[in-house]
Amino acid sequence: MNALSSGGGSGGAIGIRAATPEDAAAIAAIYAPHVLVGTASFETEAPDARQMRTRMAASEGLYPWLVATIGSETGGVLGYAYATRFHAREAYRWTVEATIYVADVAQRQGAGRLLYEALIDTLRAQGFTQAIGRIALPNEGSIALHEQVGFRRAGVYREVGYKHGRWIDVGTWQCELNEASVPPEEPKRFADVGVVRG
Repeated sequence: MNALSSGGGSGGAIGIRAATPEDAAAIAAIYAPHVLVGTASFETEAPDARQMRTRMAASEGLYPWLVATIGSETGGVLGYAYATRFHAREAYRWTVEATIYVADVAQRQGAGRLLYEALIDTLRAQGFTQAIGRIALPNEGSIALHEQVGFRRAGVYREVGYKHGRWIDVGTWQCELNEASVPPEEPKRFADVGVVRG
């Protein structure tokens, strides 16, 4: 699959490519602070590289996992984004849940927007119809990013998570990817479509 690049910040070009099992340690390292000290994730134990590889493999080639890198296709990982099944029941299979995490050092380089745009473009090319994003509130940065790439507020679950000594609301954002045709075509596999931009 082709890497996609764009200028960003003073650190060089940002590349977007499909994640590989070799990226699992970097992905786990980016995610860990959100688990251990943040509230963006409701997990309380950070997964290690092996556990992250297992999660990536669970996509079975259908759902995309992308990474943003600095400098080149093999450069250091700045962030990752992925999609998973929204719900297990078959009637939900055209809807995905989208997730993104970016390293603190990369947040001002535009890596998050490039990465999320690539995820959304890829999901559209695959034929999914809706993407759902969940945001632990408050989080103005994440809200802004979601809305920049086409998500709209769909609702709020009040005080559904308890972490670090407080109750946390979770907002739901929704992005229409494709028209909901009748009958819908089955989504294409990420393994067949690859990373798409525009």
